[in-house]
Amino acid sequence: MKTTVSSKGQIVLPAEIRREDGIEAGQEFEVTREGRGEYRLTLKSPPANEGLVDWLLECPVKGFFVPIESESTDTL
Repeated sequence: MKTTVSSKGQIVLPAEIRREDGIEAGQEFEVTREGRGEYRLTLKSPPANEGLVDWLLECPVKGFFVPIESESTDTL
Protein backbone atom coordinates (compact mmCIF):
# COMPACT_ATOMS: atom_id res chain seq x y z
CA MET A 1 0.00 0.00 0.00
CA LYS A 2 1.09 3.52 -0.66
CA THR A 3 0.95 6.55 1.64
CA THR A 4 2.51 10.03 1.63
CA VAL A 5 4.40 12.08 4.20
CA SER A 6 2.60 15.35 4.97
CA SER A 7 4.28 18.75 5.22
CA LYS A 8 4.25 18.22 8.99
CA GLY A 9 6.13 14.90 8.67
CA GLN A 10 3.04 12.82 9.39
CA ILE A 11 2.31 9.48 7.74
CA VAL A 12 -1.26 8.23 7.49
CA LEU A 13 -1.83 4.50 7.84
CA PRO A 14 -4.31 3.39 5.17
CA ALA A 15 -7.85 2.78 6.46
CA GLU A 16 -7.73 -0.89 5.42
CA ILE A 17 -4.72 -1.54 7.66
CA ARG A 18 -6.27 0.37 10.57
CA ARG A 19 -9.51 -1.61 10.22
CA GLU A 20 -7.78 -5.00 9.94
CA ASP A 21 -5.57 -4.42 12.98
CA GLY A 22 -8.03 -2.44 15.11
CA ILE A 23 -5.77 0.62 15.22
CA GLU A 24 -7.44 3.63 16.82
CA ALA A 25 -6.52 7.28 17.25
CA GLY A 26 -4.09 7.86 20.09
CA GLN A 27 -2.33 4.49 19.91
CA GLU A 28 1.45 4.79 20.06
CA PHE A 29 4.01 3.25 17.72
CA GLU A 30 7.76 2.79 17.88
CA VAL A 31 9.61 3.77 14.70
CA THR A 32 12.96 2.06 14.08
CA ARG A 33 15.32 2.87 11.23
CA GLU A 34 16.39 -0.49 9.80
CA GLY A 35 18.61 0.97 7.10
CA ARG A 36 18.66 3.67 4.45
CA GLY A 37 15.05 4.00 3.27
CA GLU A 38 13.83 1.11 5.46
CA TYR A 39 11.81 1.65 8.61
CA ARG A 40 9.90 -0.56 11.00
CA LEU A 41 6.67 0.62 12.62
CA THR A 42 5.73 -1.36 15.75
CA LEU A 43 2.60 -0.88 17.85
CA LYS A 44 3.62 -0.27 21.45
CA SER A 45 1.93 -2.50 24.00
CA PRO A 46 -0.50 -0.67 26.28
CA PRO A 47 0.23 -0.74 30.02
CA ALA A 48 -1.06 -3.91 31.69
CA ASN A 49 -4.05 -2.24 33.37
CA GLU A 50 -4.94 0.27 30.66
CA GLY A 51 -8.70 0.52 30.37
CA LEU A 52 -9.33 -1.18 33.71
CA VAL A 53 -10.84 1.91 35.34
CA ASP A 54 -13.17 2.45 32.36
CA TRP A 55 -14.23 -1.20 32.52
CA LEU A 56 -14.93 -0.96 36.26
CA LEU A 57 -16.92 2.24 35.82
CA GLU A 58 -19.14 0.46 33.27
CA CYS A 59 -20.08 -2.24 35.81
CA PRO A 60 -23.67 -2.16 37.02
CA VAL A 61 -24.38 -0.22 40.18
CA LYS A 62 -24.81 -2.04 43.48
CA GLY A 63 -28.25 -3.62 43.69
CA PHE A 64 -28.52 -4.00 39.90
CA PHE A 65 -29.08 -7.75 40.14
CA VAL A 66 -32.31 -8.63 41.91
CA PRO A 67 -33.06 -12.22 42.95
CA ILE A 68 -36.06 -13.78 41.27
CA GLU A 69 -38.53 -16.21 42.76
CA SER A 70 -37.98 -19.80 41.66
CA GLU A 71 -38.86 -23.29 42.69
CA SER A 72 -36.70 -25.07 45.20
CA THR A 73 -34.25 -27.64 43.86
CA ASP A 74 -33.92 -29.41 47.22
CA THR A 75 -36.17 -32.30 46.15
CA LEU A 76 -34.39 -33.08 42.86
